[in-house]
Amino acid sequence: MRELKNIRIEVAGAQHLKYVDTINDHIDVASKQRGTGIARRTYEYLATKMEEGKAIIALDGEEFAGFCYIETWGTSKYVANSGLIVNPDYRGIGLAKAIKMKAFELSRTKFPEAKIFGLTTGLAVMKINHQLGYRPVTYSELTDDESFWKGCQGCVNYDILQRTNRTKCLCTGMLYDPAWETEKNGNGSEIKKRSLLDYMRKLSPKYALNLLRKFREKKASGQTDKTVEQTSMNK
Repeated sequence: MRELKNIRIEVAGAQHLKYVDTINDHIDVASKQRGTGIARRTYEYLATKMEEGKAIIALDGEEFAGFCYIETWGTSKYVANSGLIVNPDYRGIGLAKAIKMKAFELSRTKFPEAKIFGLTTGLAVMKINHQLGYRPVTYSELTDDESFWKGCQGCVNYDILQRTNRTKCLCTGMLYDPAWETEKNGNGSEIKKRSLLDYMRKLSPKYALNLLRKFREKKASGQTDKTVEQTSMNK
């Protein structure tokens, strides 16, 4: 039985170029199975990603298990984690999530100020993105870099994107903005934003329900949850 603990997930390099054709073959098969979503890349394109340290590869010994790469658009203001593919023999063990998290970590390290986005039709990928902090957005909130959208030409549904003037397609647009994670207080130091649910998880069920009731009452009266959060912190 395949186990995640036996799989090595790392930043790809020149030593992994021998896997490029295998990766593209898996992309082709997955695209035909789904009937949507994944565009094949050229050998040179994927090879360049590996040589630039902008790809993640998963290996079980010498056997290919999974892959993902990162792209930058709009003078590095936007980053996309693309081409996520998992060998069918390694599905169902959490490998896709592990690869995605590694790619996200690489993106944040290389481009800490960039917005990270993606287009996907896969429910599993959407769930992973949500866990990483992505939010569903309209296509207008994604990069307007023409080079990115040209990459969709290899998708079987490209005609839909054209007919809708690039406003919608079968893929869901998802975006992560670093600005959502932190905000500056009066002293200029960074503090993490916390939602009402973050505080409720730390409370007793009875107090949490009471807090939720107060929140709804204040929201109905036009107030924000900031007052309620302050109440919970002072409890």
